[in-house]
Amino acid sequence: MAEWIGIDRRARRCYGFDEVALVPGMQTVNPNEVQISWEFAGIKLNIPIVAASMDGVVDVNFAIAMGKLGGIAVLNLDGVQTRYDDPSEVLNEIAESSPEKATELLQKLYQLPVKESLVSKRIEQITKAGVPAVVGCVPQTAERFGALAQEAGASCIFVQSQVSSAKHISTEYKVCDYGELCRSLKIPVAIGNVVTYKMTMELMELGASAVLIGVGPGAACTTRGVLGIGVPQITSTVDAAAARDHFYKKTGKYVPIITDGGMRIGGEICKAFAAGADVCMVGSAFARAEEAPGRGYHWGMAMPHSHLPRGTRIWVGTTGTLEQILLGPARVDDGSQNLVGALKASMGALGAQTIKEMHDVEIIIAPSIQTEGKAFQVGQRVGMGK
Repeated sequence: MAEWIGIDRRARRCYGFDEVALVPGMQTVNPNEVQISWEFAGIKLNIPIVAASMDGVVDVNFAIAMGKLGGIAVLNLDGVQTRYDDPSEVLNEIAESSPEKATELLQKLYQLPVKESLVSKRIEQITKAGVPAVVGCVPQTAERFGALAQEAGASCIFVQSQVSSAKHISTEYKVCDYGELCRSLKIPVAIGNVVTYKMTMELMELGASAVLIGVGPGAACTTRGVLGIGVPQITSTVDAAAARDHFYKKTGKYVPIITDGGMRIGGEICKAFAAGADVCMVGSAFARAEEAPGRGYHWGMAMPHSHLPRGTRIWVGTTGTLEQILLGPARVDDGSQNLVGALKASMGALGAQTIKEMHDVEIIIAPSIQTEGKAFQVGQRVGMGK
């Protein structure tokens, strides 16, 4: 698989969403009859799409709205929702900042310590609405926030870092022991982010209830530019899915993988499922919802880093309600609305009745898939030419 890139050095070719396409099979299925529901560590949901734990995407109201539509939204416990009693003032300030000052402002605003009382309060606000409260944090705060979240009634916690590993070395701070964390908490623990077979397997062996896949593909993330690291999402998802399947054969335990980032439109979500994803985590598409707290702006969790930001604030605009973006009807022509409808239609055309059957559809390498026959769309900046 690898090619020579110089003397004694080979590199493997990897693929992203724009380089592949899905091939229709020998049958088709009525899109209204496909099954997309999923179960995650005892949590049953109707929609296999998760809203990312980013401050421009999820607040309490968004999480409640997402839950009532059949999905889940992850509330960032390290963000403005738990640092400020009234985060709306802070979010307005972020939205009104100039591009030149946005990073500096975020670095300043995120210096205020997290208030433990707000962690519990936000979770209780979500659970009182009768929907699952799913929260996220970084490994450094996972032990403390995990216990608080569990006590407050959270259904699950996502522990995410730029790159997760089973063995993290540091003499400056206490390292999060993922195995101990999973054993100590009674609620499911999803861990990420990783991009390789080996690390997916190791996190599953440590007890992760799900593993998040993706380093640097997010619309607001600059990790790939700042640090030069990452693996395109199709290849990383395929490799992680292989680890999941091998782990299941070895242990009898099925641990879902969550492809996280890089999906703006329905077609990319469909390709992620075909590559082996059980669930997709989406940020920028939901940041465009009227219910999103970012006021049309979207920024990465690593953007406020005090010394080396690895994200940026981007303008995505506000294009419709959360229900339109998730369930339709679509009012735009670029695939960014009615994501569930797109998934069902794709499954129907591919002949896949379940997400599991989507894992087996044929994928081809097709670098011209985005441009073939689309000259007018590109020239007029409509549809696939935007």
